[in-house]
Amino acid sequence: MNAPSAASLPLMRPRIDLPQVYLCRRPVDFRKGMRSLAVLVEQELGLDPFAETLYVFTNRRRTAVKCLAWERNGFCLWHKHLEAERFKWPLDREEAVVRLTGQELHWLLDGLDLRHLRTHKALFYKQLL
Repeated sequence: MNAPSAASLPLMRPRIDLPQVYLCRRPVDFRKGMRSLAVLVEQELGLDPFAETLYVFTNRRRTAVKCLAWERNGFCLWHKHLEAERFKWPLDREEAVVRLTGQELHWLLDGLDLRHLRTHKALFYKQLL
């Protein structure tokens, strides 16, 4: 009997159409649970843990990710641990928190390096000639 392919398994991951995603650049101690991460969001990052926002954290080795969100009446915690790779974390930035789109979060979870993803420049014209 063959194991099911990855394409046939249901994915349990954050929605791609999230209104806001904040990625904490600094690694955190992964012994922290939901409440400790919520306190970190509020006190160290200066953000609202109860907002309609997903907060993303990594461990020191960047082999795991935790995502924290408030959902109506309680916190949700999503955790992914890599067996052989590391997440490509945006270490080249100065700010403590990086804002992402839901699509960028999915790219990060799939192993893409966000620093190398570039779209075409948006052009804004006032007239044709």
